[in-house]
Amino acid sequence: MTLASVDSVTVLSVDRVHKSFAGTHALKGVSFDLSAGEVHALVGENGAGKSTLIKVITGAERADAGSLRIGGQPVAIDEMSPGTSRALGIAAIYQQPALFPDLSIAENIAIAVEPPRPWRPIDWKARRRQAMTCLERIGATLDPDRVVRTLSMPEQQLVEIAGAVGARARIVLMDEPTASLSDREVERLFGVVTALRAHGVAVLYISHRLEEVLAIADRLTVLRDGETVASDARGRFAHADLVRLMAGREGVASSQVPTSRTGPVRLDVRHLSNRAAGLADISLTVRQGEIVGLAGLVGSGRTELAETLFGLRRADAGEVRIDGAPTRITSPVQAIHSRLAYVPEDRRRHAMVAEMSVAANTTLAVLPSIASAGLLRRDDERAIAERYAISLRVRTASIDAPVGTLSGGNQQKVSLARWLATDPAVLILDEPTQGVDVAAKAELHRLIREQVERGLAVLLISSELPEILALSDRVIVMRRGRIAVELMKEELSAERILASALGPAGEPGPPS
Repeated sequence: MTLASVDSVTVLSVDRVHKSFAGTHALKGVSFDLSAGEVHALVGENGAGKSTLIKVITGAERADAGSLRIGGQPVAIDEMSPGTSRALGIAAIYQQPALFPDLSIAENIAIAVEPPRPWRPIDWKARRRQAMTCLERIGATLDPDRVVRTLSMPEQQLVEIAGAVGARARIVLMDEPTASLSDREVERLFGVVTALRAHGVAVLYISHRLEEVLAIADRLTVLRDGETVASDARGRFAHADLVRLMAGREGVASSQVPTSRTGPVRLDVRHLSNRAAGLADISLTVRQGEIVGLAGLVGSGRTELAETLFGLRRADAGEVRIDGAPTRITSPVQAIHSRLAYVPEDRRRHAMVAEMSVAANTTLAVLPSIASAGLLRRDDERAIAERYAISLRVRTASIDAPVGTLSGGNQQKVSLARWLATDPAVLILDEPTQGVDVAAKAELHRLIREQVERGLAVLLISSELPEILALSDRVIVMRRGRIAVELMKEELSAERILASALGPAGEPGPPS
């Protein structure tokens, strides 16, 4: 099948798809179509709805409303499931391949290609030939007998693509496939995408790297705040047009950001690198009474930087000073002793223990100070918990209530209380208002500002540009494991932050 014979056939139509999570509208009537033999790029800033849309198409999430047509035939959107999606010829390739690491390439491809056949002997030679054929179709020269664990990230992606081709996928969804690839590996992946296009496979390509989508895509669709705001041929868009469409809002004026009375430098990071985390030559400062926003797109390295500073990851090089003193942090315990605190992004997995009480969660990070001879002093625990429940206005029937019974906003307050109880000099907040309602978000913003006014230095990581603009005194934008730019208060705007996060065409590859 050639491109010329299929390029006008629509293989996927998405029409007015809606999806909400706990009252938050992730998709608000998204529509677009995908043709056979076409590479169609889907772009948008963090939270635009791209990942949710992929989950709806693959059946991982069920839409609330809307319709799908696959191969010209209507599909009941409320009955989509991963199995139905695969049966309809849809395959998804993610940034992190979903392969069985202790099986061979041939075995992993067989799982994608072969129908279940229990109690039948395996023809290992045929399975190996099948894998070779699939790999050759995409131009991959890999030994089918190699164990997946020994493969590099781009080689694992090739195995997933080969499995999709072998399964006769008509639609391949690629979600940030180049986030961890070097320039040479990106070129190789582009060759594979071109081969898929030539065989009539439709490719939906999601990437934050605008230079990539402008190089490889035939058409582009821009999502913003869960809606389709533009969809047209690649030639109708310039880099600046896409930035403007993705941002879609005027920047918050710097005068709306409260002016902090800043003091001496509390956090001083000099030339920090962590090869395993993809970080290179990070230098930044945060002063007493200052909020420094850390902006960037998914995969830019913001959380990896926070985890490295807090000792969850080991730095290869660089220096960290807290209140002027050189500090070597190789564990969270050392970070706490150095007066550095970190509220992580995933509240339920890493920031609280849902079954434990509000009091127990509040004092988890200071247990040694409220214990004697291995026994917990309950009166001290309750005194600390009550003080922070009052000061942070935690709404709970009792400090003895399991923290999992609280609302999202109050759970986040308890997570914040745990680290404030350690009397930190520096507080790192990673997505502090994720998953909370508007009222709770405003309350958390107020609490953050109150702590800053008392002298705390805050490094704020947020994917929400309005939040970064509303709270930050300065903004540092990260891109591909490096600092792209530092913007002062008077320079802040949503469009400028987003343009810096996306980067210009022809930028260097990620750290290797």
